[in-house]
Amino acid sequence: MTSKIINMAEKVKDAEDRLLESMFDSAPIADDGFSAKIVGRIRRRLWLRRLALPVAALIGGTIALKPLAGLVTAAVRLSSLLPQELLATTSALLPQAPLVVLGAMLLAAFLLGLRALDD
Repeated sequence: MTSKIINMAEKVKDAEDRLLESMFDSAPIADDGFSAKIVGRIRRRLWLRRLALPVAALIGGTIALKPLAGLVTAAVRLSSLLPQELLATTSALLPQAPLVVLGAMLLAAFLLGLRALDD
């Protein structure tokens, strides 16, 4: 069901409405392709910005691959030099998966509670 007020507002047009309609109904201004050039340049720059970060990340990742491999091999050599008692103690201190899941659930509940309080 449509309102009668809306239907009347669509039918009744004053002088300003007619002036605006006549302005927008006129033919577009000839600019010899200037608008198309500007739109093309903007689209090109948009694509350049969209692709610049992934390409830079890919190039940086390939450059950093060799030093990263050297770092991993150095860490493996260093861990073999550490006493086994130290490794067992630190692995016992690391949180287990159920504890991490519980912490994530508590964090989510806290954030939802804050959002509810904010509303």
